[in-house]
Amino acid sequence: MSNQGQRRSGLDLLRYIWTEWISAFVILVLLLLTLIIGTGEMIHGQLLRMGERLYGDPATGMQYSFLRAEPSAPDCDRNPDIDGQVQAQMKANAADEFADIFGTPSESDVRASIMAAQQVCEEKYVFYDQAVQHMQAHPSLRTYRSVETTFFGIFKFGTENRALLLVLMVVFAAISATLKTHHIGLRGPATRIDYRIYTTCMTVANAFLAFSAYSQYRSVLNSGVPMTGEMQIIYWLWMILFSALTLISLWQFIRPPAPTREGGSLGLAFLSVPLYAYMAIITGIAFTFFMDYPMGQGIYLGQLVEFSSIFLNLALFIWVGMLLKQTRVVDKFLNIMRPWNLAPETLTWLILIGAALPTAYTGASGIFVIAAGAIIYKEVWNAGGRRQFALAATALSGSMGVVLRPCLLIVVVASLNKEVTTDVLYHYGVYVFLLTTTIFLVVSLFFAESKFRIASPAVAAPRSLRAMGAVVPYVIIFVLIWMFYKYALDTNLNEFTAPVMMPVILLLIVLFDKLRHEPAPIPPVGHWDESLTAKYTDSSQPALATASAVSGVEYRDGVHTATEDTGMSADHSVAVSEPEREVGFWKSMHISISETVGHIGALVILMALSVSVGGFLERIEIMEAFPTDISSTFIVISLIVLVMVLVGMIMDPFGAVILISATVAPVAYQYGIEPVHFWMITLIGFEMGYITPPVALNHLLARQSIGDEEVAAADAEVRHKSFYYRFERWILPILVMLPAMLIIAYVPYFFKLFGWYQ
Repeated sequence: MSNQGQRRSGLDLLRYIWTEWISAFVILVLLLLTLIIGTGEMIHGQLLRMGERLYGDPATGMQYSFLRAEPSAPDCDRNPDIDGQVQAQMKANAADEFADIFGTPSESDVRASIMAAQQVCEEKYVFYDQAVQHMQAHPSLRTYRSVETTFFGIFKFGTENRALLLVLMVVFAAISATLKTHHIGLRGPATRIDYRIYTTCMTVANAFLAFSAYSQYRSVLNSGVPMTGEMQIIYWLWMILFSALTLISLWQFIRPPAPTREGGSLGLAFLSVPLYAYMAIITGIAFTFFMDYPMGQGIYLGQLVEFSSIFLNLALFIWVGMLLKQTRVVDKFLNIMRPWNLAPETLTWLILIGAALPTAYTGASGIFVIAAGAIIYKEVWNAGGRRQFALAATALSGSMGVVLRPCLLIVVVASLNKEVTTDVLYHYGVYVFLLTTTIFLVVSLFFAESKFRIASPAVAAPRSLRAMGAVVPYVIIFVLIWMFYKYALDTNLNEFTAPVMMPVILLLIVLFDKLRHEPAPIPPVGHWDESLTAKYTDSSQPALATASAVSGVEYRDGVHTATEDTGMSADHSVAVSEPEREVGFWKSMHISISETVGHIGALVILMALSVSVGGFLERIEIMEAFPTDISSTFIVISLIVLVMVLVGMIMDPFGAVILISATVAPVAYQYGIEPVHFWMITLIGFEMGYITPPVALNHLLARQSIGDEEVAAADAEVRHKSFYYRFERWILPILVMLPAMLIIAYVPYFFKLFGWYQ
């Protein structure tokens, strides 16, 4: 108790309260508000349609939309003196000083005009009388209208202030990520020198950003352009955020965290610096000292505000991923495959196919890797796969579904490029998905130590079917929520509604798990057999299979060992851990939102600085170096492929899409590259970059999910092996994505070149 009190005293206690409670509560409120805004549009549409059905009258032409405001009596004269008005108008026309030049209307024309005005006035009175009578005939209309317009006002306020909601979210999340040293880097700081370099670079980076935000604010003030109240608040929030991050980093420099490891080196210390800090330092130096444009970083931060809806959807998807971690969904789906005792390569292929859908439904590749990476890693390893192979599979699990509906990245591409649509990109994305998964199976089987393995269907099939029963409730929840949105709110699940519908589905799944008293999710260990114990059947608790005929695995004294027919090595013996104690719904909510805060802070800031890097490259007119007189389309495609891989190696996907849309895409179109072909090259090139050093974002996120110790163990166990097996986690994804990229880039070109399609 005393140690805990010491750990949480003073500033440490304030940090704990901020990261675990204040920021978690604020982010939860903002996420729920974003959810309400998105759902509010659907509900309001239904309220309008329901109002029309309840209070509209096609016979009289009265519509509910006419009655959303209290009818006001016309102020015109319903029974005017036509003759008097005609004579008065004729006198006024005759007195006009230009009458001799332009002439005056005849008395009949004036009379016709006045009578037409009288007719319009009469129609207004008729409509007003009908509206009053209609409302008197429907006393409940005013109550319904109050509900509908109040609801409209709430979600309209939220819709008009999306940018403010996003910036508030980023402020709280980024401060928490900085306090917890949760930003994305090539490695985490561990030694004393790591923390010195880390905090120094973070202080400099955040100081550049704070100065840029202040410079932008002063520039807008001095320009004389009036600022809206919302924009002024946003400018102040940016300045407060980066000033706070600078002070936090400076304090961490003065009082660095306690090192977790002795030793260290200067070179490795620089690898611990977050990627966004490098981006901030590079662009800060360039904009401030070489371009005399200190407000540059702040201006490009405005891209977050401009695309606030997309980034709010991304925040919702991150929450979906973290809620998914609090369920047993992935584990129960894997239970269906476990009885078959598949070879690790075949099992991994099926897992990657299955992971594509949640990858697409969590918006972007990194989120699913963070949410389910540890489970996928353990499952592949426990099936007999090499640790390095399991790490490669984990990194690839976030790449297969980014071209499938309803992935948010495709929505961003289509919103920035009118030459393509989401439907067309998703259509061709299916072929890209089939290509990459097939190549993975071929490559992994080529390097497999045991090419094929499967349990007896007579034994495995019944157990697999029984495991499907545990999945049925989750499918039912999904279908019920989908039916509610489809039939009650007239909204289908697609790329535009998924960010709103998926959190609702996951919240109910988490609640369902907790009401059933499911244990907390743990990484799977070995194969499970439902038939061995009534406890598993009654309470959904896992029981470890002991029948070697089913799984080829025996458990002796709590230790998982491989029998001869599995193809596993003894290195895969692992201790069987008991399920963790049950975690309640509210505790699961707290854990999920706490993790969401850290990931929002890390990912969104990285994306913001990626946009800044993109703006820097755009300002130095790097595309001017692209040759304009290339006569060979083959060379143009080759250059595009190279550019996409390089961009994917150093930038996050959303920032990269913004940069490519403004720079490379117009050039590619000028050279006759079909827009759909160009974007398929771009997306597969990005994915190639995300698994290629030096940055390899998917590997960083996989390591963040699995843990540094497990990655170190994977490297240690292959030090005596050949080059491929020592670096398999890097080489295997490249061997999958490189051929896929070359096929996607060049095969359509050759088909068109030889006239095989038009």
